[in-house]
Amino acid sequence: MSRGLYKKLTTNRESFVNTLSRLFEYSTTSFEKRTALTYVDGGQKYTYGQLRVKATELSHIFARYGLCAGDRIAILSQNMPNWTVAMFSIVAFGRIAVPILPDSSESEVSNILNHSECKAIFISRRMLTKLNPELKAKLTLVFDIETFEIIHKDDSAFTCEGWSKEPAPDDLAMIIYTSGTSGKAKGVMLSHRNFCCNLIEAWHAQKTGKNDRWLSILPMSHTYELSLGVFYPAYVGACVYHIKKLPTPTVLMDAMKKVRPTIMLSVPLIIEKVYNASIVPTVKGSRVLSWMKEHTPRILYFLIGKMLYKTFGGRLKFFGIGGSKLDPVVEDFLKKAHFPYAIGYGLTETAPLICNACVGKTAVGSIGVPAWKVQVKLQNVNPETGEGEIVAKGDNVMLGYYKDPERTREVLTDDGWFRTHDLACKDAKGRYYIKGRLNNMILGPSGENIYPEEIEQVINHIGGVNESLVMERDGKLVALVKFDDNVLNWDQAYEDKFFETLQARKKAVLDYVNKHVGKSSKVNTVEVVKDNFEKTATQKIRRFKYKDAHGDDVAVEEEKKKD
Repeated sequence: MSRGLYKKLTTNRESFVNTLSRLFEYSTTSFEKRTALTYVDGGQKYTYGQLRVKATELSHIFARYGLCAGDRIAILSQNMPNWTVAMFSIVAFGRIAVPILPDSSESEVSNILNHSECKAIFISRRMLTKLNPELKAKLTLVFDIETFEIIHKDDSAFTCEGWSKEPAPDDLAMIIYTSGTSGKAKGVMLSHRNFCCNLIEAWHAQKTGKNDRWLSILPMSHTYELSLGVFYPAYVGACVYHIKKLPTPTVLMDAMKKVRPTIMLSVPLIIEKVYNASIVPTVKGSRVLSWMKEHTPRILYFLIGKMLYKTFGGRLKFFGIGGSKLDPVVEDFLKKAHFPYAIGYGLTETAPLICNACVGKTAVGSIGVPAWKVQVKLQNVNPETGEGEIVAKGDNVMLGYYKDPERTREVLTDDGWFRTHDLACKDAKGRYYIKGRLNNMILGPSGENIYPEEIEQVINHIGGVNESLVMERDGKLVALVKFDDNVLNWDQAYEDKFFETLQARKKAVLDYVNKHVGKSSKVNTVEVVKDNFEKTATQKIRRFKYKDAHGDDVAVEEEKKKD
């Protein structure tokens, strides 16, 4: 393409960037000399021009081994700059990417690779043990993503007959597997149009530019981080910083101090832990701050807000929170402290954005209003409560589930509406409020709707509680509770005072929750679990795993009886 024609086409960036191939071409040409990717402490550093050269080089290797447009190539790795390079080397040339969550088990990895019929994979050294040797031998190419060295190849596939092509907007770009909170993994088929639609949605929600600095902390293989933390910064020519080590609180604090990010994406659990582990104890432990909370709360929120803002580097202008519902108590604090947070709502199936509440336009408990050019409405609304299922329609909605027409028909209507299975209500200003998951809702004895997520939020505010899960058992509500390790030490499980402490903790939870919830939501039994609940990439509990679960305290009680 001539420079003159390119300049003419890209004058209207929104219409030009309608595929990830066009995004690659636009960003690596327009921002050629600007830094695109780097580790916080240096290494794997690329300008946009260098990103173009390396991704193209990798695409040529695919072609030499007969990997054509439409062939599937997986990525299994922790976050790093090379992850983005690998992604563009696949999707910018018409091949299909299959990003795999790094916490997937060996069997999950095998199932995904087999089901998607992947022919190659980029994999990091720490993930190699998850790649079954027999499956590895069947792949045409295996790359060490940290060096891009080929660590396995099928020389019989070397034909020089592979080809690439510029994809069309409705061509398949990616298959993202998600088991979510409800069981068997689904291969979500997302098109180039789906992702590019999300870019424009994000742009209209929060304007950013080439001088912004992204700090990446969420798994890049999740649609939330992929759309808004990989593709969106490329759209505006910004730089994304990655952390080499696991993002523990100490590592994260150090990274924020060095990068001083302007943009961060987070899940609720991260900011909730900051609030519960740092802010609440700080206020409670200070007579002055406790007095201020009682008598001059506005000044307290101002001071704590300033401290929190400084902790995040002091230049943050957008702290996006998505993936699950934010605790209203924590959100109320963020709003009063004037922290620059925003709320996003969506699913993998919508690539992911459906609704958003921008910085300064949030309402506590609300997921905001429909994103740019996305249609949203409530279906099967209960006339008494105003609650209905959120359904969405737009260019962000997936093509369907890979090799699964039956489940595709369950969520996609003939006229293009996607059923989210999320129950919500809407206020007079058009803002939506999630009540809970349709599949999680419990029908009370008098026909009332009980949302376990709302009860769990009450339980999780009790001092010493780490997390909880509310379920129905024999017509009764049961709460499984995980306490902080320093509150209940399971290494002392068979000592005399442990059982007394356990019983006291259970009673305290039961008394507190039943005092703070409505009549229909009162819990009948509290059971304590020893280990953390298994979670999705966005830190939602995989509820299906605990359908028939009982607390570990049952075993303790049995041992106690024996003694």
